[in-house]
Amino acid sequence: MTNSELRPMVVDLRACPQELRSGIQAIQLQYPHRFTNHKSARRVTFLRDAPTGLAVEKKGRDVVIHYARKTDAFRALGRLLGESGPKALAREFSETARFDLLGVMVDCSRNGVLKTETVKALMRRCALMGLNTFILYTEDTYEVPGEPFFGYLRGRYTPEELRDLDAYADTLGMEMFLSIQTLGHLGQILQWPAYAGYGDVEEVLIAGEKKTYELIEKMISAATAPFRSKRLIVGMDEAHGLGTGRYLNLHGYQRAFDIFNGHLDRVRDICREKGIRSIIWSDMYFRLGSQTNNYYDKESAIPADVAASIPKDVQLAYWDYYHTEFEFYTEWIKRHRALGFEPLVAGGVWTWSHFWAALPFSFTTTDACLRACKAQKIREVFATLWGDDGMECDIFSALPGLQFFAEHAYADSVNPELLRANFRGSCDADFHAWVKASEIDSVPCLSAPEKSNTNVGKWLLWQDPLLGLMEPQLAGVSLRRHYEKLSVSLLASARKLPANHRLLFPAQLAKVLSLKCELRRDLVAAYKAGDKKRVKTLMEGDLKNLRAEVDQLWKYHREMWLDAYQPFGWEVIEERYGGLRARLQSLSERLHQYLDGDSYSIPEFEVKLEKIYHTAAGNLPRATYSRVATASAARW
Repeated sequence: MTNSELRPMVVDLRACPQELRSGIQAIQLQYPHRFTNHKSARRVTFLRDAPTGLAVEKKGRDVVIHYARKTDAFRALGRLLGESGPKALAREFSETARFDLLGVMVDCSRNGVLKTETVKALMRRCALMGLNTFILYTEDTYEVPGEPFFGYLRGRYTPEELRDLDAYADTLGMEMFLSIQTLGHLGQILQWPAYAGYGDVEEVLIAGEKKTYELIEKMISAATAPFRSKRLIVGMDEAHGLGTGRYLNLHGYQRAFDIFNGHLDRVRDICREKGIRSIIWSDMYFRLGSQTNNYYDKESAIPADVAASIPKDVQLAYWDYYHTEFEFYTEWIKRHRALGFEPLVAGGVWTWSHFWAALPFSFTTTDACLRACKAQKIREVFATLWGDDGMECDIFSALPGLQFFAEHAYADSVNPELLRANFRGSCDADFHAWVKASEIDSVPCLSAPEKSNTNVGKWLLWQDPLLGLMEPQLAGVSLRRHYEKLSVSLLASARKLPANHRLLFPAQLAKVLSLKCELRRDLVAAYKAGDKKRVKTLMEGDLKNLRAEVDQLWKYHREMWLDAYQPFGWEVIEERYGGLRARLQSLSERLHQYLDGDSYSIPEFEVKLEKIYHTAAGNLPRATYSRVATASAARW
């Protein structure tokens, strides 16, 4: 589908309801080629007269959008923007969202703090999908008065920026609020000497201390003051080691359940005094009841007295991005209800630990999650976009997953044709091509790519070119041709639509992987065979080309980052590129020495490699940068 096949439309802002004007004007500025004043264009008008949802009425070139909420109006506009041809033009439609809260949460704490213009660009696309809530996950990346090390050199948001984002979200019919942390996940601030007395263990605040709650009150005030919303996610997930560090030394042993609930009472009271409804992630209750500290342990037992003492005006958020079975989500929703709470359910689009979102797996987990939510009549859901292990991923690559999430929320099941059309409407991009880019990780040797969250593309890029730690995971598998074809396909797609230019990044990554994925294997084979001619050919061919393409990838990635994020945090990823470039140079020089006779051996090529991860047949593991870059645990 090209832009020339899409019917332009005209929206007279003067005749538009006041509440929609600013939002529609922002969308017109984003997609100027889709709006016109030409007399042949579809004339779109809006009426807020629908009892629920939206209904689109068409009479010739006149289109009337009847809507109940602002978000319904923008959802209808997104659908119209994706229509093409006379058949689609003639079709009327109506929809009602299955959920009251339908949102997205974006991680702005793992190196990547989105620029405000990037947040707005995501908001516009999400509004056209029909999402009505936008959440930023900020561990320390928001200013807290009197706390200069809070978000220090991390690109933190100012109150003015957050207030501006909240106003912008409102014009698009979206509620906005933050997700912060008030117990665990606070290693970023606890690393500084200024907070030496605030920690229990490395990542966890010490509970029960007066100064802890003085700090938390400052945090909650700073995190809520810029927003209209009266909601706040106060975190409290994955507080591993709670009560076992400095707390234990000061207070002696206390049951972790009691420490947790006592801390929650104090945090809830701070929120309540400010008129804020607090939301916590629910995993700690299930973990503390598990012998293996597993959130999803079916043997987990939460004592009755603990369940009874959970504050009833706190909302529990059940997060789950892993399971592919409808039945599992159903059971865990029921377990939350057994605690006496109606959960908010958070799924995920797999941006974390990947360079491009793992869309096939995200579709599978989202389908199972939302089918269960609808069957159980859950009213509040959102999708999370995390940035674990560096936020290397292009955050916009999650958009097809968010579109799938939205389509599921507006129907009993997802219509593939409508999904593609609506993605074209909301993002002005080619759904199939963007999903194709997920083949960076969805490689042919996987027996069920839709059930795999492997990040093989990541570990093939970052694994040390001399050590090859992950080579045994791909024994007998050749991926070179796969990545060559993928690069060519993505480059062709990148030329078709302006928004598809983002595919240049995964296309370049695929080109790099085509050269690197088997280079060490081929070099070792030639080395062990004593075939110096072959070693020289590989060194002067694939290795030389690889070094040049890695440089190009680094520059693509840097450009993409600086366009979307604050510059703070990029140093983490750039150091990875620096390490890879240095090791490729070292490999080249070592090979020269071997060929020139200055060195008679390459010890790294003589070590028998062991398989680190024993995954099921037809599957591959997910690994972190530090795991594949070196075999050494201590990296100094």
